[in-house]
Amino acid sequence: MLLPRSGDVLHVTKAASVQFATPLLFRVIRVHDWPTYEGWVWLDGYELNSAGDAVERRSIFVQVNGLRQVGKAPDPRARNGRQPTTRPNVVPARPVRAPR
Repeated sequence: MLLPRSGDVLHVTKAASVQFATPLLFRVIRVHDWPTYEGWVWLDGYELNSAGDAVERRSIFVQVNGLRQVGKAPDPRARNGRQPTTRPNVVPARPVRAPR
């Protein structure tokens, strides 16, 4: 597995670290570039409940190969496709006419 990205939702189990005997869902905020053992990484994020709501902010130390991705981060390019909205109660500017 590649490194998780901000926004990814992961299923974290004992395969990632023995401290997770009880599995949890985790939404990644960031992946730290701190030096660690080969194949291990520090993640900041939120523990999620069964409804997908954040219940606790945590930093976890896990093996990347033990993580299972259950949701992908949104594509950042998708945000750039938004259309500007018109604002209510704003009078549009009148075109300027050239003098004759």
